[in-house]
Amino acid sequence: MKKTIAFLFSLMLLTAVHATATEFIELASDDDFSAEMLAMDDFESEDIFAADEVAAEEPSEAEEGFNPGSTIIGHVTDAHSWHMFDYFDKSGKEHAVAIPLPVILINNGHLDVFMSSKFHHGHADYKGYRLVGGGIEKEEIICVDEAGQPLLDEAGKVVKPLDFSITKVPAAIMIIVVLLIVIVMVAKKGYKKRENQAPKGLQSLVEMLVVFVRDSIVRPMIGEKHYEKYLPYMLTLFFFIFFTNCMGLIPFFPAGANVTGNLAVTATLAVITFLITNLSGNKHYWVDIFNTPGVPAWLKIFPLMPIVELVGVFTKPIVLMIRLFANMTAGHIVILGFVVIIFIISNTISMGVGAGVSVISVVFSVFISVLECLVAYIQAFVFTMLSALYIGMAVHEPHHVEA
Repeated sequence: MKKTIAFLFSLMLLTAVHATATEFIELASDDDFSAEMLAMDDFESEDIFAADEVAAEEPSEAEEGFNPGSTIIGHVTDAHSWHMFDYFDKSGKEHAVAIPLPVILINNGHLDVFMSSKFHHGHADYKGYRLVGGGIEKEEIICVDEAGQPLLDEAGKVVKPLDFSITKVPAAIMIIVVLLIVIVMVAKKGYKKRENQAPKGLQSLVEMLVVFVRDSIVRPMIGEKHYEKYLPYMLTLFFFIFFTNCMGLIPFFPAGANVTGNLAVTATLAVITFLITNLSGNKHYWVDIFNTPGVPAWLKIFPLMPIVELVGVFTKPIVLMIRLFANMTAGHIVILGFVVIIFIISNTISMGVGAGVSVISVVFSVFISVLECLVAYIQAFVFTMLSALYIGMAVHEPHHVEA
């Protein structure tokens, strides 16, 4: 238990730097912004913890039509505030209620720390910074001058500070880690109180999952001789992914964040597995890579198989990263897709038809949500199983050596 708790804290520290890692892992990002292309949010923000309010508002532009793509992507991607819900005031204007999160920026060696509520959901600049993007566009912070114009570097690109902000995904990870530690401590306390007795309550659930991971995943994959050494990591991995996936299916705070649908998070988990696997690899593991047994000699001379095996060392963690990311993100998008169908039909046909379709959409959304609960478990199982398999291959010894 102590090893598991210690690793949870390490995992939290690794993933807390998500905002910077995203800059390198993002699949598609465009740095060539112009002043006309800077994306702004259409809604005014009223953060429930914000102390300041916008003194004067600019006249609002004509209300744009409902954008389903922006709505869906905006819910599955990261953000500098935790969106709660929207509401309409008496005049019919829509407002967004969100929990502000800490913004930590470094610009020209100067550190700036403030809450995201200072941006008023993208409608106000603060200390020479502006929050842009959101929805389909990547949300980020840029530098602006006193006149409100984006600062450009010598290459004509918009200047951006180093962003170490605690965004929605890192905040969700911290919450999940704390909850997991509480669950483990409660189970540990139950064992002390009910020593040599049958488990009860939360203790029963934790013990069932621990025994399952140990006897059905780690021991068969790694082997009787080495499995205990890697069991704390495997338990942490399984519990973190499973609990995070389940929390992502609950659509309200403190849950609802698409943590495992973020490449920075899945990449961090995959890199940890990659490092443990290759640092634990014995001489037989490396010899089999460069001198693969059972392969014709001409393939070894022409080093085709060694190259394939060496490439496989790096593709294994990539497969882990992409599989978890793609499956969880796809599930969220499908559920949100059924929901936005209601608004699309209401806007294009009529409210009556939209109300009729809503029954079907809600039924399918509930069905997919239940299916996603199963997927949440399967993805935790598969990621843990493959990690154990890779480690088991690295530490495995030939039978004649074991004898």
